[in-house]
Amino acid sequence: MRHNGFVNIVERPEKEPKTRRRLNKVMTRLRISAISYLNTAPLMWDFEHGGLEHNGSREFDISYTLPSGCARSLAEGTADIGIIPAAAYAEIPGLQILPDVAIASRRPVRSILLVSKVPIEDVRTVALDTSSLTSVALTKILFAKWLGGGRTFSSMEPEIDKMLAGHDAGLLIGDPALKIDRNRYHTLDLAEEWIRHTGKPFVFAFWAVRSDALSDAAPSLDLPAVFQNSRDHGLQASSLNQIAREWAPRLEISEADVKNYLTQNIHYKLDAGCLEGLQLFYRYAAEIGALPGAPEPQFVDATKAVAL
Repeated sequence: MRHNGFVNIVERPEKEPKTRRRLNKVMTRLRISAISYLNTAPLMWDFEHGGLEHNGSREFDISYTLPSGCARSLAEGTADIGIIPAAAYAEIPGLQILPDVAIASRRPVRSILLVSKVPIEDVRTVALDTSSLTSVALTKILFAKWLGGGRTFSSMEPEIDKMLAGHDAGLLIGDPALKIDRNRYHTLDLAEEWIRHTGKPFVFAFWAVRSDALSDAAPSLDLPAVFQNSRDHGLQASSLNQIAREWAPRLEISEADVKNYLTQNIHYKLDAGCLEGLQLFYRYAAEIGALPGAPEPQFVDATKAVAL
């Protein structure tokens, strides 16, 4: 699914109508920065399995990284579209959100864990996984508002033995958290804790697009539909079965666990409840100084994104 190059369209005289000049502009493939975690596998279904043959297969170049890497790529302009940590939206100007698609949770999420050697109330030092801006901010919010302040935070690579060698607790996200033996440690599921105190879902990530990249997309490309359809196809039963077969041995968990995680723990819609939870997260993060104030969410409108 990786393609290189661009479409050359002959330039017309400057006095041509604006709509025609828009069509004659050189259209470049949009660069997608994605995450190589299990929870993004359904979102990437069409990109990885040929589902875009008649709807944009030649419009994208894809690379994989960590959540923080997606945010960095958008900030630096080396990617046009990224599945960014929610926190990054408060820090990177000029982004628009692709509507309706998210990595969120309305119940325990299992893959965002505070892992500790001691009871959580006794934790004083916390090693924070450098992979995610959002989970770091959420950890600080939970301690500041409900678990008690006065903790010391340090950034570390997500290796729990090294984290706990010098800290009371470590924050793990994504696949490393799914592999933790929770019988060995005290663990706190951050989504579960957020929901318990706020009654709102928690949004960890969503697709965002650099506004200045939209004008470079092919005029016929309906970006919201492309990403929504890929998500829907990835959540079909046959797709989930294939994802489970591929990912269970990688994570050393059962296929049933993979499917339960993707269907019960992860919520893939950026619906009204999730937007309320997202706005509350931004407000709390700004209040405690974990993030700057976030702008009002701006969404890609399919009719505007392809307007001529």
